[in-house]
Amino acid sequence: MSVSKKWTLYLLHHSHTDIGYTERQEKLKRYHVDFIQQAIDILTEIEQGKRPEWEGFRWVCENYWQVENFLANSSPDNIACFERYVQAGLIDISLNYLNMTELVDNDVLNHKLAKGKAYADRLAVPLDSAMSADINGYSWGYADALARNGIENLFSCIHTHHGMYPLGKKHHGFWWEGPSGERVLTWVSDHYHMGNELCLVPNHGITYLLEDRYNEKAAVADFQVAEERIFKYIENLDNDPEYEYNFVPVMISGMSTDNGAPNGRILERVKAWNDLHGEEIQIEMITLNHFFEILREQVSELPVYRGDWNDWWADGVGSTPAVVKHYKDAQRKYHIGKQLAPDVVAEDQAYVDEVEYELALYAEHTWGYSSSVTEPWETLVNDLDFRKSAYAIRANQLASLKLDAILAEKGEVSIRPDREKLFKVINPQKVARTDSVCLYIEHWEDVEGVAVDMLLQNIEVVDEQTGKVLPSQVRNIARAKEVEVVIELGALEERILRIRPKKDLHQEKYRYLAVDKVNDIMYDGWQEGLRVNAHQVETRFYSMTFDETSGIASMIDKLDGRSLLRDNMVHAPFTGIYERTETEPDAWEVRHSMGRNRKKVGTKRYVSELRDIKVAEAGEVSATVVFTYDLAGTQMYEIHMKIYRDTPKIDVTLRLHKDSIWDPENLYISFPFTTGATEELYFDKTGCLVRPGIDQLPGTNQEFYLVQEGAAYVGEEKSLIVAVKDTPLLVLGELAHHLIELTGQGEILKNEEPLYVWVMNNFWETNFKVDLAGFYEFRYTLATVQSNQADAAIDACKSYNQGFLSMYI
Repeated sequence: MSVSKKWTLYLLHHSHTDIGYTERQEKLKRYHVDFIQQAIDILTEIEQGKRPEWEGFRWVCENYWQVENFLANSSPDNIACFERYVQAGLIDISLNYLNMTELVDNDVLNHKLAKGKAYADRLAVPLDSAMSADINGYSWGYADALARNGIENLFSCIHTHHGMYPLGKKHHGFWWEGPSGERVLTWVSDHYHMGNELCLVPNHGITYLLEDRYNEKAAVADFQVAEERIFKYIENLDNDPEYEYNFVPVMISGMSTDNGAPNGRILERVKAWNDLHGEEIQIEMITLNHFFEILREQVSELPVYRGDWNDWWADGVGSTPAVVKHYKDAQRKYHIGKQLAPDVVAEDQAYVDEVEYELALYAEHTWGYSSSVTEPWETLVNDLDFRKSAYAIRANQLASLKLDAILAEKGEVSIRPDREKLFKVINPQKVARTDSVCLYIEHWEDVEGVAVDMLLQNIEVVDEQTGKVLPSQVRNIARAKEVEVVIELGALEERILRIRPKKDLHQEKYRYLAVDKVNDIMYDGWQEGLRVNAHQVETRFYSMTFDETSGIASMIDKLDGRSLLRDNMVHAPFTGIYERTETEPDAWEVRHSMGRNRKKVGTKRYVSELRDIKVAEAGEVSATVVFTYDLAGTQMYEIHMKIYRDTPKIDVTLRLHKDSIWDPENLYISFPFTTGATEELYFDKTGCLVRPGIDQLPGTNQEFYLVQEGAAYVGEEKSLIVAVKDTPLLVLGELAHHLIELTGQGEILKNEEPLYVWVMNNFWETNFKVDLAGFYEFRYTLATVQSNQADAAIDACKSYNQGFLSMYI
């Protein structure tokens, strides 16, 4: 084999951080601290002349998290040595914090990136590059976050299992332009173990990506295997007319595993290679920042691409839906605290650091131990799952405690006997809003001396500021009465409400009602501004009719007369779609071969069958209709739809009892809505708004998306929003197995396809949580917004997700 020009193969030596994939999370934290120490020891031995054969060794810390832990757990002498090697360019620091999913929010992402850059600046070292491995993409806002924090370069090593690199090729560079117009020089490389595949680590070869006749010999990294593989690898690039460089960078680990240690013996193999073949292909170990210096010197012009780099690996969140719900609640509480008391939160830097650390660690891309699916009974599998959950739990605890303290400063008191029924309600948003809020009276309490159970509906809520009695509605919940009102509040406004016995008991308005108490006459169920029965719901905002087999058959916006259901609707609103694939030949293999569909041609698909429609309650504030379905894979699938009388809000709650099934599964809910006019669909992703299928890099995933607050159909005169509180994965279009169209490939415009919420899945063959069983409650809000601006519509998603606060005073 021969090549047409002199080539250089650059090795970037690192340890891929996969927290919880190969060991306990806290153990891996210790490992990575020690890996940096091992790199220091190798360099020290070279410096002292003890290892001349390892001359040329370089080490790249894959993320700042590794460095942060090293600085917190090492001696001053070792830290001084580390910093000396960093300043000498022998150890490099990637300023990416961790290999994250898009579950992380923009504030946490930026704060974590800023920490690495601040450390580099303190050392007076020109570090301006980030590397990531394994994960298959990043939110478009990530480009802005990098640039905003002085990180000018991104080195990406995509793992194409169940995923794919963008732009239809690897080994290429481009300028990635963020939403703000800032640009990051980006290089898309090969798999992060490619140097190991090329047998450049003595006794640590691997055959995972490359297929040849040397599989057995590759296990011991036979030098002949290295020769044939490297020449063939370079020859392929040499013959590619689109590849204009005379160099190629590849990542290499000290051993063929994630979370692997540095290995000085790589330099022995490098020296042996260069002695034999260096005239044709020179191999050199360099740092990340050095590579981008070389790239910038050699390229004169690169293409510029704008758009989202949608992650193929974001769907791990669907394997732990209960904990993800807890995590999203933690995010909301953290942000509400900052909105209500920004100075208080900012001054407590220890709290900010701790809660953001927990939020970042849960958003890290590893979703379990490597045998989670094949050996779900193993102690280590479950131990690591508990530890992963603990990041979300701890974040929620911290955010809850801080919010409690903030509310206490605003007057919140604990329960006490004989208290006045005074409540403070707060709008945590910086915009005026109308929304519902719930006040709670404990079951043992009284209202002005009368036991709450005796009063039931004979109480009212009065605004202490205006003296106005607000429409209210009382319902029983566990250990309390929930009193719901709808109120308008200004930006960050606080208002005091009082619950008291009604002064005048209003007579019930006349309506047709037989002695059997069955409402089945045309005008039954009608109250002022609200009609509700098993066939319809009507308020001054919406008119819906129900079908006994499909559920919601029509939905009209009464303000403009337009239908809010899509013409290309496949499944009625809130229909459940369950998929199950038979485990053949085993739990691992069936999942391994699923590819980017997350299912197979033979996957069985079941659509929920409507069993009953009933009106659960109707009152001065809202009406709730319960749709009960039968659905395979579940013991209970109920949709509780609460439609409000005086505000264009519809709260949707899924109550679910999921069976335990080892087979690969998916569960979706249909959200086939529209504004009824020309529109564009927007998703709220980390740090940006994205029109799926439009605002994306060419050749990227448009099958599913991980969002922050929800989705918005933005029309000519109004928007329709889907606020997603708990389950942030969204799917567009065809659910059946199909040939995948990447962005820019086909004629299907994903932006116009029906929307589904992807509630849960367990399809991955290694590290997803395989058991989805249990009881769940997931919440969503639909609303029309009288604005044709995407940012206003998505802000409404956030506002509905956060809601108004209420507290005892």
